[in-house]
Amino acid sequence: MPELPEVEVCRQGIEPHVLNRTVANVIVRNSKMRWPITPTIDEICGEKIMEVSRRAKYLLIKTAKGTLVLHLGMSGTIRVIPKDSAVSKHDHFDLVLNSGMALRLNDPRRFGAVLWLTQDVAEHPLLAKLGPEPLLNDTFIDGYLFKKSRNKTVPVKTFIMNNHVVVGVGNIYANEALFQAGILPTAVAGKISQKRYNNLTDIIKKVLAKAINQGGTTLKDFTQADGRPGYFAQSLQVYGRGGEKCVICESVLKEIRQSGRASVFCPQCQKS
Repeated sequence: MPELPEVEVCRQGIEPHVLNRTVANVIVRNSKMRWPITPTIDEICGEKIMEVSRRAKYLLIKTAKGTLVLHLGMSGTIRVIPKDSAVSKHDHFDLVLNSGMALRLNDPRRFGAVLWLTQDVAEHPLLAKLGPEPLLNDTFIDGYLFKKSRNKTVPVKTFIMNNHVVVGVGNIYANEALFQAGILPTAVAGKISQKRYNNLTDIIKKVLAKAINQGGTTLKDFTQADGRPGYFAQSLQVYGRGGEKCVICESVLKEIRQSGRASVFCPQCQKS
């Protein structure tokens, strides 16, 4: 699944092509996404795109009349292509621009979303209860995770992946951040000290910023908006490396399942 860095790389990739452009047309080939594509989405036609931003994993394309909200789901990709490009399987939606280019959403599993909102986006149920942005919001600071974790009995990995706590710490980056912080993914969230949480906060910011800078993690389902793959996968220290040697102590990395997702850790370098 594309995570926060991948979505931010996508935002940066499409922004120069759509900002200040006018929407000439929308093409809906399959409206049955995770949520049905908004029936009134053609209201965006004729609107000038004023801003391209991101909230968690949602891409927000703002106009004077409303905001187009895009989510890539489990396997979605967005391309900037000539509007008359041949249509491929799973090409479900095009946002056609007056430049002759189009944003095309391809989503094999149809877990993504294309929503047209005319109300305040921040108050929409999908976004209203999201936690702070780890890189942009001054709420995600020393003391924040410690305070939110008190009396929590869930594993710390589950805790930091909760979008109501902080957005964007998906499975890949949770594995990487906990390894660098020396914290076992199974450690009880409410029993970790403030000092260790402050260190983890700083590491989460650095891991996500590095991933964005390097173009997002290369996954089989993700490439950048222009089709180039990301490069952060070259720097992964634990994710996807279960059974291999730890890059620090050379112990064998262990892999377990937590909430249906892989957690990889070093039993020597990471402590509860």
